[in-house]
Amino acid sequence: MPPGEKNQVMKCLSALPTADRILIRPERFLSGLIFTLFIWGCTVTPTKKLLVEDISKSFEEGAIISTRLGEPVGIGDLIKDLNSCRIIYVGEKHTNNAHHKIQLQIIRALYKNNPNLTVGMEMFDHTYQDVLNRWSQGELSQKEFLRKSHWYANWRYDFSLYQDILEFIKDHNIRLVGLNIPDYIPPRIREGGIENLRDEDKAHLPPQIDTSNTAHRDFLKKIFEGHKRHFKREIEFEDFYAAQSVWEDAMAEMIAQNLNDAVMVVLAGNGHIQYKYGIPDRAFKHTGACFRTVYLEPVGSGKVESDIADYIWVTE
Repeated sequence: MPPGEKNQVMKCLSALPTADRILIRPERFLSGLIFTLFIWGCTVTPTKKLLVEDISKSFEEGAIISTRLGEPVGIGDLIKDLNSCRIIYVGEKHTNNAHHKIQLQIIRALYKNNPNLTVGMEMFDHTYQDVLNRWSQGELSQKEFLRKSHWYANWRYDFSLYQDILEFIKDHNIRLVGLNIPDYIPPRIREGGIENLRDEDKAHLPPQIDTSNTAHRDFLKKIFEGHKRHFKREIEFEDFYAAQSVWEDAMAEMIAQNLNDAVMVVLAGNGHIQYKYGIPDRAFKHTGACFRTVYLEPVGSGKVESDIADYIWVTE
């Protein structure tokens, strides 16, 4: 019986009156289990697992799968490997608090090994870099930081999700870099191409925009076809793909500009790091620096493909 199911069984048995528990002897446990649980109205829910295709194995919450090895590794082995590279991409589903706890866990471990650490975040656009510098230097209160960074106007997600990460950055004077471009730019490109931008908007574009990756294009084509009916106006796929490529290349460019001689942890949504199409491969073209991707996936989401990242961390 898997550990998760055993735990559920023991919880059910602990609810039995003392006399009934005394009468259930260990050697008779399995034979009487179904009847006992039926009588007390307790059912055992199968432990949720995440299927990793190609490896053809399912893993419970907490597993860290090395897709190169095709098997789980311990946190120590993960950190040892991450320490061997210059850029570490850690994905997230923005509203999953467990993901942000894992991100902080990784940042703490990497900082312990090398205090010359930079954290780049999708959550801020580069026009707020002065504010981010002041936060890292301990010059701003949380209230001032939220106001000056326009957190709730720009990112909009509950600050408490990221608070512990940002407090750790502030407490240890870690350099914080805004990777994004102003959030109104990608929608304008989606609705009319790059030519739809004003001259002042074009100043935020990366010098190179790569739309040549066929695998990335095909991947986004499927997403586009599944979501185009939800767009408020008719959008052409080429404009949709241009917007996504601008977005990814802009963040890759900011990583390249700010890496210097440091190690950088990049926090971004899973969609920007999966299969390495988005930010990772584009940044590599600029830096040539060793990188790793850590993809955080909830256990109840069904399945993922093994080539989605270097590591898949199964979460709650």
